[in-house]
Amino acid sequence: MGRSRYIMAEKLMNFEHKKEKLLSFPDFMMRVLRYALFALFLITISVGIGTLGYHIFGKLSYIDSFYNACMILTGMGPVSVLETKMAKLFSSFYALYSGIAFLSITAIFFSPIAHRLLHILHIDKKDE
Repeated sequence: MGRSRYIMAEKLMNFEHKKEKLLSFPDFMMRVLRYALFALFLITISVGIGTLGYHIFGKLSYIDSFYNACMILTGMGPVSVLETKMAKLFSSFYALYSGIAFLSITAIFFSPIAHRLLHILHIDKKDE
């Protein structure tokens, strides 16, 4: 049963080979939706980690913690001043994580669109 789940997940997230036919538009839109939902899931997890960390280590309210986490994750910078060493350490590591996470999540979100564009360009070149 574990192997069948792996095969199903692989089929859902893989792109077609350059020699294969271009995916139909409805199937392409479903792929975009799957990747967007996965990106949203990663954003939710990342903001959740930041919110809990700022609440626990920074002793901020949940709304201020959420605000700080969102601002750091999008690269805007911190909003609240942190007093303790643990809060500053958490904020530093969360900022490092956020830089990588934001770029990775953006790449995941746009990968089906970029793949389709490259696939179309390859097909056009092949037809000439």
